[in-house]
Amino acid sequence: MTAATAVPVEADGVAPTAPDVLERCRRLVGPALAAAVERLHPWPAEMAAYSLGWCEVGGAPAPGATGGKGLRQALAVLGAEAVGAPGEAGSAGAVAVELVHTFSLLHDDVMDGDTTRRRRPTVWKAYGTGPAVLAGDALFALAVETLAAAPGAHGPAAVRLLAASLTDLVRGQADDLLFESRPWRGPGAVRPDEYRMMAEHKTGALLGSAAALGALLAGAPEETVATLDRAGRHLGVAFQIVDDVLGIWGDPRVTGKPAHGDLRRRKKTLPVLAALSTPEGAAGGLAARRLAGLLEGADALDHDGARRAADLAEEAGGRSAALAEAHRHIAAVHACLESVPLAPRPLGDLRTLLDFLLHRRL
Repeated sequence: MTAATAVPVEADGVAPTAPDVLERCRRLVGPALAAAVERLHPWPAEMAAYSLGWCEVGGAPAPGATGGKGLRQALAVLGAEAVGAPGEAGSAGAVAVELVHTFSLLHDDVMDGDTTRRRRPTVWKAYGTGPAVLAGDALFALAVETLAAAPGAHGPAAVRLLAASLTDLVRGQADDLLFESRPWRGPGAVRPDEYRMMAEHKTGALLGSAAALGALLAGAPEETVATLDRAGRHLGVAFQIVDDVLGIWGDPRVTGKPAHGDLRRRKKTLPVLAALSTPEGAAGGLAARRLAGLLEGADALDHDGARRAADLAEEAGGRSAALAEAHRHIAAVHACLESVPLAPRPLGDLRTLLDFLLHRRL
């Protein structure tokens, strides 16, 4: 079966929207993902299901559960379809990256002290820090087991690919945490290029491995697998930048995150770093200096202070510079996808997702 025949077409001939693509991939991967989580000890399994949005604390089914966008599992499915295989060929990769993504969120929320995610208490807040770390460890082990048991001859190579992306993810997370202790200005300040490398590791590595694993498990040539990995890494940087913009100027009713949360924590995100890099004499230079003074202050930023910081970051050009950088990385994704032969219909689905992710609502 080719990818062209494996992907359904809307009855009226209209190309599927990004939510359509994501939903189709979630339906394809869902049973295998649920079966994998059920293999865990019941307590970590409940925490995993809670994190995935399937249940409430205590295990009662969550009404209207969606389990998030499912971007990474969609990339694995489309990676398989793009090289001419049915989406099921990438199912083990899709399950593995979704488990790893969930594991990383559990630990990330603990490290950042975030108390809400998707408008609900985070796992550590609902169950405790120790149990949340345990559940994350269980998901990590389950992801490796899932790939190692993948049908066909590509399981060992898939485990190696995932392991390499996890090494990068940890490197990116380490840099992100270390950035917090560095100054806003001067020789020790975080440079925008350091941020880009951090984002590629922290976010891009897993997105790259998602697309690459689908193609690898489907038996694609090494060049195609490497190109899809590279495309996913560029996508990850763009995705992280858009997340940063949403974290400052997004509507909490849409994002599910507190308004100006990153600014309140004085997190070094690209919009802020780009704003602070505006030269003193340039347009926005005065706003950049005032923003630095506000962030360097000893007092915690209250609601008004965070809003003022957001206004100054925008006045200094941080928002526009960050979005321009995201567009450059999306252009690099398109260039990667055009450089290798891919089936037209899943390629179209990938392009639909790119546009959707870049233009998420603020």
